[in-house]
Amino acid sequence: MAPRAKATTEAAEPTRRSSRISAQPKVDVVAKEPATKKVAPKASKKRAADESEGVEGGEDKAPTVKKSKADTAEADEPAGAAEDKAPATLSPIDIGDVLPSYILKNEKDEDVDVASLAAEKGVVFFLVPKADTPGCTTQACGFRDTYPDFTSSGFDVYCLSADKPTAQAKWQSKKNLPYPLLSDPKRVLISALGAGDGGKTKRSHFIFEKGGKLVDKKMPVKPVDSPKFALEFIKSLKSSASES
Repeated sequence: MAPRAKATTEAAEPTRRSSRISAQPKVDVVAKEPATKKVAPKASKKRAADESEGVEGGEDKAPTVKKSKADTAEADEPAGAAEDKAPATLSPIDIGDVLPSYILKNEKDEDVDVASLAAEKGVVFFLVPKADTPGCTTQACGFRDTYPDFTSSGFDVYCLSADKPTAQAKWQSKKNLPYPLLSDPKRVLISALGAGDGGKTKRSHFIFEKGGKLVDKKMPVKPVDSPKFALEFIKSLKSSASES
C-alpha cells in the first residue's frame, strides 16, 4: 500500500510578482471632482455703472446707437446754417423795377454789388448761355466793337453768364473784350431777370438807366441783333431827353 501523503502545516509560498510591476509607484485613486460651472466674464466698470443707473432709474437703459459722421455734423450744426446753404433768390425784375443789391464775382474773382453799377451811369447787361461758344462770341464781339458808342452815351456794358470767373477771364483775354464779365453760377440774378430756363440761360439783354431802373429788355434775341438793338434803344433815350 502506498504511503499516505504527509499533510503540511506550512503556508503556501505566495506567488512572486514581476519585479517590473512591483517597482512601479503606487497610484492613489483620486475621486473625480464634480464639473464646475463656467463663470461669465465680469462686466467692465463702465458697463456695470451704466446698468446700475438703468436699474435705479426704474427702467432698462436703451442700447447705444452709433451715429454717423454726417448725423453728428448735422446735430452740431448751428441753427440757421441749413438755411444759409439754400441758394438765395431775388424777386422778379420787370420794366420799371430797380436793380437790387446782389453780390456777384467778376472775371477777376472780385466781389461786385450789381446795384452799385447803376449809381453813376446807365448799365447794359447782355446775357449769354455759355462763354466762348460761336453764338455767344458773335454777341460779345458785337458789344466789343460798339463799346465806345455805349460809353459815350453814358452806359457801361457787362456780360452776364453762369460761367466761372476763370472761364470768363480766358474768353475775355482771347477775344479782347473791353468790358467786365459777371459770374452768376446759381443763376440767381439771371432767373430774377426772367432769363433762367431750366438750368440754362436765355440769350438776352437788359438796359438799366442811371439810378438802376429797368427801361428795356430783349429776350430772346439773336446774337448779331443784341448789340444793335441795345444801342438803338439808348440813342432813342438820348433823343427823347434832348427833345424834352
